[in-house]
Amino acid sequence: MSNAPLPKKIDPRKLADRGVRIEGDAELALLPNLVTMLTDSQGRVAVDLQFDLDELRIRTIKGTAVTQVKMACQRCLEPVEIDIEAKFNLAIAPTEEHAKNLPRYYDHLIVAGDELELLPMVEEELILTLPIVPFHDDCSVQTSFGEAATTDNETDKPNPFSVLASLKADK
Repeated sequence: MSNAPLPKKIDPRKLADRGVRIEGDAELALLPNLVTMLTDSQGRVAVDLQFDLDELRIRTIKGTAVTQVKMACQRCLEPVEIDIEAKFNLAIAPTEEHAKNLPRYYDHLIVAGDELELLPMVEEELILTLPIVPFHDDCSVQTSFGEAATTDNETDKPNPFSVLASLKADK
């Protein structure tokens, strides 16, 4: 992967017709919706996208976006590092009506105009790959709070339901 910055806007139809490949990276801080789910906005996203025409002459975008993010562990609330890889398998459609006619093995990308903002598209795919409940694999969680466990004196109390057992035995 190169360290070239990603273009802000692209024309996906022209890129697909030419078979262009875009490689580059972007700061996580440029993805505001993704950053709201993280504990830290430091880091970079490496993107590799191939624009092409498939055998049915459908314009497609295939590739990956890879990054490492920090989210709050849902067990201990400390930051946990998570490796994320979003895989793109998109078919470009001008309207919802056209998207309905595309093969089901593609995710649909509706592009009404000539230009598409690249980073919001990458951001949406990254958000979809985030874990629902992030946690450490070896997280130590405090499971007891307050007073210590019950003592033997408390366990020697008579069972209040023993009277019911004697009633049942009388029958």
